[in-house]
Amino acid sequence: MEKKDIDWSNLGFGYQKTDKRYVSDYKNGAWDEGRLTDDDTITMSECAGVLQYAQTIFEGLKAYTTEDGRIVTFRPDLNASRLKDSAKRIEMPVFPEDRFIDAVEKVVAANAAYVPPYGSGATLYIRPFMFGISPVIGVKPAKDYQFRVFSTPVGPYFKGGAKPITIKISDFDRAAPHGTGNIKAGLNYAMSLHAIVTAHEEGYDENMYLDPGTRTKVEETGGANFLFVTKDGKVVTPKSDSILPSITRRSLVHVAKEYLHLEVEEREVFLDELDNMAECGLCGTAAVISPVGKVVDHGRDICFASGMEEMGEITKKLYDTLTGIQMGRIEAPEGWIHEIKVD
Repeated sequence: MEKKDIDWSNLGFGYQKTDKRYVSDYKNGAWDEGRLTDDDTITMSECAGVLQYAQTIFEGLKAYTTEDGRIVTFRPDLNASRLKDSAKRIEMPVFPEDRFIDAVEKVVAANAAYVPPYGSGATLYIRPFMFGISPVIGVKPAKDYQFRVFSTPVGPYFKGGAKPITIKISDFDRAAPHGTGNIKAGLNYAMSLHAIVTAHEEGYDENMYLDPGTRTKVEETGGANFLFVTKDGKVVTPKSDSILPSITRRSLVHVAKEYLHLEVEEREVFLDELDNMAECGLCGTAAVISPVGKVVDHGRDICFASGMEEMGEITKKLYDTLTGIQMGRIEAPEGWIHEIKVD
């Protein structure tokens, strides 16, 4: 199969229209059979539920070309399950998990020419999403919905290597206690936009949000979970009911335990513990792990022993192992790698 004429090595992390996307409509209490389409536009009422009350959820995953030339995705079953949980929480119809995976397969196969070649550092980013499309003026769920999947080729999140970033303790709360912080709803990300713009204006790369109840415990950033390494080599990830259950973080925890044979703790992490941490990273689909060199707490610098020049030793091993699994260089646990058949 001939690839598109794209300068893969110079791709940024942005949107580029591809040939096909998947659409399925929910009307009269049922999903239709779904279809692939060339049309990348959406027509809806000015009073659509998504526009009035932000009734929208989404997922993000990637397709890769492995070392032996296969096109694969990484743990799409977990994305399907998480979208189901998100839909239930904000009163949307569940899109069946098997159909979610089928839709991803169809979109990747139809856009196989946009899947970057192995070794380019680029991938095909896949965005499944769902939203209320019928008119709603009273505060209530929409009646009709649309589920869509599009894809776009993206370059590596870090150009020239993953250099440690500096983040700040945010004065804003990302989510409310017993709120929607543990689902992937668009409204959560809208809530973080002012905080991230403010952080950038102040010279920081990201925010560290604390728990909204006591503001003493580490939660997550606007779009990634935290992972820490203690000075005695233990991997620690924050546990909370108001953070998103990151698929990347869960995978890294498994890698730490089963591949690197490290001790792992998933527990509450208190802000005053950070001085005792040797390494810190942000876990997410886009970059796998973004290393953090320093956290600034209202003028007080919390510097990790790993420094500001490169990833910490254990963080780098976690990164290399997980990306090796994704790219087919390292044998994957059963069910992690989902191959896409292309005609």
